[in-house]
Amino acid sequence: MIHILPEAVANKIAAGEVVERPSSVVKELLENALDAGAGRIEVHVEAGGRRLIRVEDDGTGMTRDDAMLAFERHATSKIRSVEDLFEVATLGFRGEALPSIASVARVTLETRHASEAAGTQLEIHGGRLRDVKEIARAGGTRFEAGGLFYNTPARRKFLKSESTELGHITSLVTHYALAHPEKSFRLTSMTHEILNTPPAESFRQRLYQVMGAQAMEQLVEIAPAARAMPAEAQFEEEMESAEASPPARVSLFGFVSRPEVQKINRNQIYFFVNRRLVRDRLILHAITEAYRNILPSGAFPVALLFLDLPPGEVDVNVHPAKTEVKFRHSNFIHDFARDVIRRTLVASRPMAAFPSSNAAGASSFHPGAEVEETRQVRRGDVLGANGAGPQTAAGPGWRESPSGETAGRELQSSRAYQLSPLYLPPRTGLLPLERGSSALPGSTGGTTAAQEAVFTRKVEEYATAINAGADEFPKGLRPLGQVRESFIVATNDEGLWIIDQHVAHERVLFEQRLRGIREKSIDCQRLLLPVVVELKPEQQVVFQDIAQELAANGFEAEPFGQRTIAIKSAPAEIRAEAAERLLIAILDGVGAEGPGLSLDDLRHRVAATVACHAAVKVNMPLSADKMEWLLSELEKTDCPMSCPHGRPILLRYSLRDIQKAFKRI
Repeated sequence: MIHILPEAVANKIAAGEVVERPSSVVKELLENALDAGAGRIEVHVEAGGRRLIRVEDDGTGMTRDDAMLAFERHATSKIRSVEDLFEVATLGFRGEALPSIASVARVTLETRHASEAAGTQLEIHGGRLRDVKEIARAGGTRFEAGGLFYNTPARRKFLKSESTELGHITSLVTHYALAHPEKSFRLTSMTHEILNTPPAESFRQRLYQVMGAQAMEQLVEIAPAARAMPAEAQFEEEMESAEASPPARVSLFGFVSRPEVQKINRNQIYFFVNRRLVRDRLILHAITEAYRNILPSGAFPVALLFLDLPPGEVDVNVHPAKTEVKFRHSNFIHDFARDVIRRTLVASRPMAAFPSSNAAGASSFHPGAEVEETRQVRRGDVLGANGAGPQTAAGPGWRESPSGETAGRELQSSRAYQLSPLYLPPRTGLLPLERGSSALPGSTGGTTAAQEAVFTRKVEEYATAINAGADEFPKGLRPLGQVRESFIVATNDEGLWIIDQHVAHERVLFEQRLRGIREKSIDCQRLLLPVVVELKPEQQVVFQDIAQELAANGFEAEPFGQRTIAIKSAPAEIRAEAAERLLIAILDGVGAEGPGLSLDDLRHRVAATVACHAAVKVNMPLSADKMEWLLSELEKTDCPMSCPHGRPILLRYSLRDIQKAFKRI
């Protein structure tokens, strides 16, 4: 038998969709305050939000009648027709938040609109109105939700610990504060002040307020970039007339992390669409693609990105909590975000630096749980076939003597440049402004003009200090020698540099190979005798899928019996005896992902594997001219900061750090 659900039951069902945990309540109330034009928002929580959540703002407030209607289901002031759903320009609009919260908590609302002489106070417990009365209060709204889920104990027991729930609330308020630098945010818990940010003039200043100097050093700023949205067929026809409006534009700006900042998950990627904090797989994939061949596989960056586009180009009504969106031109948005981030990383060339000694706990953006990767070099990769000593690697710039043996003069020259292992003291962070419990003096009030001037000057000085020479490939590097025949030590006017010779050569060969494939100028070597390779069933399937790309990389191989192939030619940089091992590494590296990889992904993956096998190895002595050649070629690459697999290539120990270590400054 079909029947209509009672209003109380319907509200609790909606609450299950909208109110997942205390931070969900804070999110809805924060968005309401922002929609009301608030310039100051204060959030207070107790027991991680279980006992009390209070949000107070100085926005426009509500009249008595509107306050009563606000707790009715689907009551909203932000949409009036179906068409408005496709042009939503506010953060809240569904009219489900307040009745859903009131159905699972003890709610007290105080509000006053400028048009009324007195304010209004409402008390609602478990969805039932208890009291309505007039009160004296200033403009704005104060909303309290106590005893969250007190009448639904099954939901309450699924809440995490108080510290965990407080962490979710802190993260939410922090990132809305970052998205709205022109507004003041304050978050307190019992007697502890967690966040207090006065209005800032720019996103960079707000980032400094919230995260501090350490986070700024780890991030690269994306300058605002805009692009015209794709035109519809009808729009193209209208463009022929003089009255046609210009095409809509989309813009992206924000901050992304340097390559040395590596996280084990995507939890520190924050994305805002028209200042709305959302989760979007499309953008997550675009960010991952932008960092391809810059970060190792399984490592993720930190990102704080803001995408602005016309409201009609995005559907924000696909999730009850409004945390997911759907783009009208999803492929365009994906490629635009990927290209802007990638272009910023390539242009800035952010170089890795020695980690700061005060890094632990400096900010939530610090790579506390970095991905650590241990590489072991097999003896066969380092020693020659007879195990007597290191071999030179084949390829451009790395030539063997006519006899195939390393010239004695080269080894002697290399040893003349040999260095003992170096001890380098840890890098200390630059903290130009002492910060206490709040970003600036005065935890509750505003700042004076003098304080603001000092703050702005400190931010500009710090930005200049950390960017001077850090985002460009070092000029005039002079190699001094090697550390354990694996790391090149070089110097210039900026300070001291340590270069991983294997990954540096890997980056050079990788970009040369990609360029050669585009220009169809890949060199290959014909093997004197074909190398017969027996494949596993899964390897055989992958070989059939990527045979064309293997041919483009210099491999000529054809079936030679059941599950067997014969390699007739291989890339010129690879020794003949290493061709089989390289082919197996490529097939295993592609694995079951082969059919799902795009041509670009496949090409990069194959090129990275070939470059890794062809590059000079660790524990290999290099002469001075070889080190100079390698540094010169590395400077010409697009991404000299990391190898195709994401490992850092250079580490910088700046002159300022050296001076500070020796107590000269």
